[in-house]
Amino acid sequence: MTIDRADGTRFGELWRRCVASPPSPGAASVFADLRARLLEPGRRFHNMGHIDDCLARLDEVERHVEDPDAVELALWFHDAVYVPGDAANERRSAELFLSHAAGARPRFRRRVIALILTTRRNRTPRDNDCRFIDDIDLAGFGSPWEEFMHNGNLLRREFATQSDADYYRGLSAFLTSLRRRPRLFRTDWFAKRYEDQAQQNLTRLLGEIGARA
Repeated sequence: MTIDRADGTRFGELWRRCVASPPSPGAASVFADLRARLLEPGRRFHNMGHIDDCLARLDEVERHVEDPDAVELALWFHDAVYVPGDAANERRSAELFLSHAAGARPRFRRRVIALILTTRRNRTPRDNDCRFIDDIDLAGFGSPWEEFMHNGNLLRREFATQSDADYYRGLSAFLTSLRRRPRLFRTDWFAKRYEDQAQQNLTRLLGEIGARA
């Protein structure tokens, strides 16, 4: 796992810009907590490497984002609580942020919470930054097929206790929900660069899953 951006220095600068300590814990202790969570042994994809990739993509689109600090903090926290298949992951991750962020302005806290909860994908995001965080989190769908499948294999290992039948049934339902969107990516920036490859990947993977049935 190569980490170029998701380090304590970057997080510390962000935390100090956005959150007063006290009353919040200091940046070093918050980063240590996040790092320990993201490096839990069962995490094969939803780990520090994924956060690093998200930060790299945020850096590419920062000029298009209205509140880059809020988006970045949401990215750091959006998978902080992760139990494979648990629909409450994002809510609990948002609660974790809130428990640490007493020193941030109330409006800023609400903003970060809304961004974290966007990654539940239970409604269409209408806000610019919510659309960008959704695309940043899903950008790997637009990777070349071999990289896309490598990430898929890492995800499968996170669900090691599930049978193939149950896992691929759930995966098929998720992929089909993405196919129902007018397009996978919410923003023109990501759609222009990754939509065609993402749709090819979805079609091919759904075909392979169907062949298993």
